[in-house]
Amino acid sequence: MAGGSGTRLWPLSRAGFPKQFLVLSGIHSLFQLATARLTQGEWSPSWSVAAPLIVGNEEHRFLILDQLRDMKTDPGAVLLEPMGRNTAAALTLAALQAVALGDDPVLVVTPADQTVTDPQAFAQSLNRAVAAAAKGSIIILGVTPDRPETGYGYIRCVAEEAAEASPEGASSAATPVAEFVEKPDLATAQRYLESGHYSWNSGLFVLKASVWLAALAQFRPDILQACEAAWALRQTDGPFVRPDREAFALVPSESVDYAVMERCPGSAFDIRRVALAAGWNDLGAWDAVWQVADKDGDGNAVQGDVLVEDSRNTLVHATSRLVSVIGLDDVVVVETADAVLVADRARSQEVKKIVTRLSAQDRGEPSLHRKVSRPWGWYDSIDAGPRFQVKRILVKPGASLSLQMHHHRAEHWVVVSGTAEVTCGERKILLTENQSTYIPLGEVHRLSNPGRVPLEIIEVQSGSYLGEDDITRFEDTYGRQ
Repeated sequence: MAGGSGTRLWPLSRAGFPKQFLVLSGIHSLFQLATARLTQGEWSPSWSVAAPLIVGNEEHRFLILDQLRDMKTDPGAVLLEPMGRNTAAALTLAALQAVALGDDPVLVVTPADQTVTDPQAFAQSLNRAVAAAAKGSIIILGVTPDRPETGYGYIRCVAEEAAEASPEGASSAATPVAEFVEKPDLATAQRYLESGHYSWNSGLFVLKASVWLAALAQFRPDILQACEAAWALRQTDGPFVRPDREAFALVPSESVDYAVMERCPGSAFDIRRVALAAGWNDLGAWDAVWQVADKDGDGNAVQGDVLVEDSRNTLVHATSRLVSVIGLDDVVVVETADAVLVADRARSQEVKKIVTRLSAQDRGEPSLHRKVSRPWGWYDSIDAGPRFQVKRILVKPGASLSLQMHHHRAEHWVVVSGTAEVTCGERKILLTENQSTYIPLGEVHRLSNPGRVPLEIIEVQSGSYLGEDDITRFEDTYGRQ
């Protein structure tokens, strides 16, 4: 499930490039790591693993494909939600796709933005979960608590069996779930930890596709019927499967937990917990990122060009320049090219309030970075002023922008590296390094990269209006309007 917005990891996470696609450390994004855990994990010889089903946002479809391609992974399908309708709808789309393939597989359902530090322990728990789910049970992976955490929901297991799955060693048992519990206060969380009967709700579920559809039919038939209506009118384009937009807009927005899981205890559906002790974290806020990051002797976690002096238990993440901090304890500092966040680490959940205020002011920072990913490459808005804007543009080998026209601006292009094929009106020319061209206002044009190496250009725009919506497209390789 890769459709989240990740607003609490702003300013690194934006609506156009949310946290699941970010590389927080190493070389792979959270989405790529989640995919690798499932497709390349240590599975039991009893299971064959199908190509993954990805449920994501229409806007992120090329991000998904590009990151899968980097991992040399082909998806079984990329199911594109025309708008967000929460995780119950996302799982239902995946179940309908799985059943449409003529099988009733066990679905291993995971968010794309979690992290695990012990892949072997993760695989062991997952194999136990699949074995139980294959017999018809609904399995939730419950994380063995190691502290009184107030930021997670909890699962209470049947008392006499829960003792077999203590923190000292995860049991092979799939323990019956008695109830789901909302996020507690600190005293209650401490009591849960001491009892040994509670686990954190990881949001990782394992169950047969038919079992999910049957449970949804019993508990929330309105969600199932609306999803089926959108699914019946779906369109397929290569790996992309698109449910009907108008029908999908009528799907009630509800989470997997509220729609089904919390209703299962005491019902005809057998819901069980398999313990997970694998260094799991859902990275829901910057404090969680600090918890799983490598730290120095003073508890500081740094990423990028950072200098830290006389500071403790502080997270500093720099993306585009030197960031130095002095005398900061328990603080989060996150720098991007167009925004800086400084926050008390204990209050990092409140970053969402800043994003809400920025959105209310109709500012662009919640949506896009200065450097914006596109299916053909990316552009970076490096300078702007009255009636002008300068962009650095990279076009991938073999890619091209749409055939387009602007009503309010002219453009000058200078090739920095690579080869550019430029369509300007009736003319088509090739430009190489240090060569340039001019695109008059109102002229139909296109930029393509016919070469085998990336094309990089500097674009200078001038005119009365320079917004990205001043584009009339006539042809587009990527199906954009």
